[in-house]
Amino acid sequence: MDKDRIAGTAKDVAGKVEGAVGDMAGDTKTQASGRVREAAGTVQNLYGQAKDAAREVKDTAREATDAAVGYAKDAYENSGDTFREGSQAVAKKVQENPLGALLVAAGVGFALALLMTRPPRRPPPRWRYYN
Repeated sequence: MDKDRIAGTAKDVAGKVEGAVGDMAGDTKTQASGRVREAAGTVQNLYGQAKDAAREVKDTAREATDAAVGYAKDAYENSGDTFREGSQAVAKKVQENPLGALLVAAGVGFALALLMTRPPRRPPPRWRYYN
């Protein structure tokens, strides 16, 4: 809890008491002073609540950032293991079925060659009508 909230609540209560005393005494100046103090206390209390809310948002954002950094570090540290495991799995499949692996590699190479040697697209011919 913020000190502005505590001070605001104290001013609010003091203003209510002062306003009540003014009401009982019939003194309009004391009543007005109490209402002003009560309003100032309410404003200060709201200011303290806003500061608390901003602090909570900041703390939550910091926690989320720390968690994201932790996940990124874990992914980076485990990426070498994942790559190594994938390479080992591919090597095992190639050793088990070398002809299939050769056919797959040839198909991929053929597809890449077709994509890279494709002639550029030409616009469709324009038909000209002569009178």
